[in-house]
Amino acid sequence: MTLDDCFELGYIVKTHALKGQVVAELDVDDAATYDRLKTVYVALKTAPERLTAHEVERLNPQSGGRVLLKLRGIERIEEAEPLRGAKLWLPLGELPPLTENQFYFHDVIGFQVIDAQDGPLGVVENFYEFPQQDVLAMRHQGQEVLIPVVDELVSHADMETRQLFVNLPEGLLDIYLNPGAHKNPNAE
Repeated sequence: MTLDDCFELGYIVKTHALKGQVVAELDVDDAATYDRLKTVYVALKTAPERLTAHEVERLNPQSGGRVLLKLRGIERIEEAEPLRGAKLWLPLGELPPLTENQFYFHDVIGFQVIDAQDGPLGVVENFYEFPQQDVLAMRHQGQEVLIPVVDELVSHADMETRQLFVNLPEGLLDIYLNPGAHKNPNAE
């Protein structure tokens, strides 16, 4: 199993109690979706490209995206401590099904971005996950343009035509194409 075959499920935050449990933060809408998880792949901070399969003994959802996780064979806090900060991965085939008009970020890399007003703009190059929100990165007229991934701006993806449809607010592209024209007159 390689990283290219997987999606990042979350990471281990800290140890919990003395019997090898850990607290993990899952980057998912509903952690309870994974309460029957059988195996998880772990990439330690010291070897981020190397995945090791671990059988899940228990996964108990907590508040938010946090879970208490017990991996088989990790029986003491001393064995769990090296897992702190490790990333958790699952095979792409285990992604939950999506509803209509939803897409996974990795599925639309390389898609043509089509704006409702301006038509074709560029190609999706990447997604960045910031604490405030996720943003889509595309190249337009030689400049990287970041588009917030919110329902009001990103409409839907057409998987057959490899197009991602957006409704950009007036002036968003100008911020990237003419950065000096948008200085705050009150800033000194």
